[in-house]
Amino acid sequence: MPNDLSKENFLPPIVLASASPRRAEILRSVGWPFQVIVPDIDESPDPNEMAAEYVKRLAVGKALAVRDRVDALPVLAADTTVVLGDSIIGKPADFAEAKRMIGLLSGRWHEVLTGVAIATADKVMADVQRTRVRFANLSEREIEFLSRAGNPLDKAGAYAVQGAAALFIEAIEGDYWNVVGLPISLVYSLYFRNLGTKK
Repeated sequence: MPNDLSKENFLPPIVLASASPRRAEILRSVGWPFQVIVPDIDESPDPNEMAAEYVKRLAVGKALAVRDRVDALPVLAADTTVVLGDSIIGKPADFAEAKRMIGLLSGRWHEVLTGVAIATADKVMADVQRTRVRFANLSEREIEFLSRAGNPLDKAGAYAVQGAAALFIEAIEGDYWNVVGLPISLVYSLYFRNLGTKK
């Protein structure tokens, strides 16, 4: 039916190359049908690699790693990092490092960068989304609270904007969903623009 706008008709099924529950939840919230296959790649940054190059390279690497394991379906991958000045701030190794990271972000603007890649059988489309975020000045007690209550160990920058960190975020310039971990409007644009099937 030409007027059938069910999710299966409007948003074709994809494979999500990520173990992130936040990325899965964003796709689910907009009704995009997907299955999950988790890639296994080295996520270490290359020497002198710029943050935008880093997240884009990892997103492409994840998408290609999973594309070789599936038939037909496009593969979506993403990688998010936090940048403060010229420094990449990844996921903390432990709670002490999480506390140190949150202390660095206190009272300052930082950037959240997400590389997004979609791989099909014959092409790879990739781009990077940037969002600026400002934390309030945090007391030692607040830093301690957030480093524990925010479940920081699987999150770039040691915080989740949709969690306890929301208490302390004063401003966001750009795409909120990018800070969560998947700039879904960029995914949509990248997918349909490059596959030539824009609705």
